[in-house]
Amino acid sequence: MAITQEQANWFETTFARLTENIEQAVLGKRHVVRLALTAALSEGHLLLEDVPGTGKTSLARAISESISGTSTRIQFTPDLLPGDVTGMTVYDQKTGEFEFHKGPIFANVVLADEINRASPKTQSALLEVMEEGNVTIDGVTRPVGLPFVVIATQNPVEQAGTYRLPEAQLDRFMLKTSIGYPDHASTLTIIEGSAQKTTLSPVVTPQTLLTMADLARGVYIDPLVTDYVARLIEATRTATQVRLGVSVRGAIALARSSRSWAAASGRTYVTPDDVKALAQVVLAHRLILDPEAEFDGVTSEAVIGQVLLDVTPPTSREA
Repeated sequence: MAITQEQANWFETTFARLTENIEQAVLGKRHVVRLALTAALSEGHLLLEDVPGTGKTSLARAISESISGTSTRIQFTPDLLPGDVTGMTVYDQKTGEFEFHKGPIFANVVLADEINRASPKTQSALLEVMEEGNVTIDGVTRPVGLPFVVIATQNPVEQAGTYRLPEAQLDRFMLKTSIGYPDHASTLTIIEGSAQKTTLSPVVTPQTLLTMADLARGVYIDPLVTDYVARLIEATRTATQVRLGVSVRGAIALARSSRSWAAASGRTYVTPDDVKALAQVVLAHRLILDPEAEFDGVTSEAVIGQVLLDVTPPTSREA
């Protein structure tokens, strides 16, 4: 169902309230907060890659507190097992039956801290639940509930004892971004308030988040804009520095997130500027570069930047 202008205005107001609330915990990072909320409202997941002490965990915690939903934190370590994430069936001697004990993945907001420290076997336990919202154990499929968003963090500096995330798992993160260090004014505010623990008041309920996600699906995308998204995706596959371009899942993610981004601006339709604003964070982590290009210092972000320059966006809207 198409979103009305009145609904778009409500979406923009609620989105702004959430952003301002979360910014109390993550100072001076409004753009990153907006990206994180866009992933959650687009029914996607977020990967935060940054150096230690930039507020990755604080951002995830602030989102869970702001939506008044259930939240869990999983500290990924090399000895973490898949059952420690998804849960497992345990035999109860009193009843003589097997009972399922839910793992920490059963929550509205799941913080997967330092996800690249777990083994590939444990990382793969997240693939089904991130894509389908279900966990299958001993042949029984169990939904984790809605809303559901995984916010994963990884540290790119300390590589000892880490495992590179497989491409199949990276592809399931809708957005990948970094927070970066705060500016001077924000740093002073953080230092001055470091003695006080920041606890955020909830702004919306989980049901409100589901309502917003449903409204975002009704944002109109003109066929010319859809064609623009498709041409961007195809251009990543033919770029000379790329061994494997963006998948169809990446194209869907870019369209979905663009709808949420447009609604957050109070619009009922997507513009090419919405697509360009999100192209880097949605597409860059899905590329596999040619080894020679990597050796020459080429980055995925640079490739997407060049693609945005090469592919001409639509300049008029179809009647």
